[in-house]
Amino acid sequence: MTYAIRAEGLVRRFGATTALAGVDLAVPTGTVFGLLGPNGAGKTTAVRVLATLLAADEGHATVGGYDVRRDAHRVRQLIGLTGQYASVDENLTGTENLLLIGRLLGLSRSDARARARALLADFQLTDAAERAAKTYSGGMRRRLDLAASLVGRPQVLFLDEPTTGLDPRSRNELWDIVRDLVADGVTVLLTTQYLEEADQLAGEIAVVDHGRVIAQGTPEELKARTGGQVLAVRPTDPTDLPTVVAVATEVTGTAPEVAQTTVTVPVNDPDVLPAMVRRLDAAEVAVAELALRGASLDEVFLSLTGHRAEQDAPAGTDLERIPA
Repeated sequence: MTYAIRAEGLVRRFGATTALAGVDLAVPTGTVFGLLGPNGAGKTTAVRVLATLLAADEGHATVGGYDVRRDAHRVRQLIGLTGQYASVDENLTGTENLLLIGRLLGLSRSDARARARALLADFQLTDAAERAAKTYSGGMRRRLDLAASLVGRPQVLFLDEPTTGLDPRSRNELWDIVRDLVADGVTVLLTTQYLEEADQLAGEIAVVDHGRVIAQGTPEELKARTGGQVLAVRPTDPTDLPTVVAVATEVTGTAPEVAQTTVTVPVNDPDVLPAMVRRLDAAEVAVAELALRGASLDEVFLSLTGHRAEQDAPAGTDLERIPA
């Protein structure tokens, strides 16, 4: 197996704050590799190091076989980067934004125009090509931003929370674009705090928390770490939630999680389900939902870290926004 990205023991500090605390990564060529974690986990810092925008204090990394420190220029020729926020010039049209990138990359005027035209068509932006980017919707801006990162035909693409702020339709459209890129042989390193996004796109996931990789594997392998199944109970009457929590705790021996009006708890024993039915019936609790289902990545993350992936970092610890 060949690897587009290798990292060993990456450490990056900002003053007294350690953003990366010894990160190891191995990203197979031609795949989507997900870095999953909440704000402040160190995901963006890792991307900046791998994209040559930051130097690691310790450790070693290569992209496309080139050292990110010694061969930074060669690495930059191989990669594309789309950050958390669209970086296009809002006063330029879609065509002008892509032409500018093409010319900066050394393309001739005719080649840059041809590349811009092709990308605008691929990203369904032809009708808006001559409009200023400031008139674009959020989803259109993100598509234009991603198109800009592909002008140079990168072998490795870093997507740093690319669907932040997008509506579900725009998010799904961007997911389809990512799948097409990988089908064409592009390697994608995707950072996200959206569990569904990682589950949909990534063949392998590294769970990052407080600057460390705390688990790694395929989505199915990670889900199996929770016991593989989750008991979900939703009482018909929300005032019965405390009773359901107490019964679930006693039957499973584990404190459950409550989300709105649904109680969930990981289980290893399928006999828990009939036991819950008997106990809830004895407590005269009517339920609208009572089922065993496969664990989600959200529940995996919760079991690994004690908090959900979309939880904001505590004040003062948002490592993703600390300047270089």
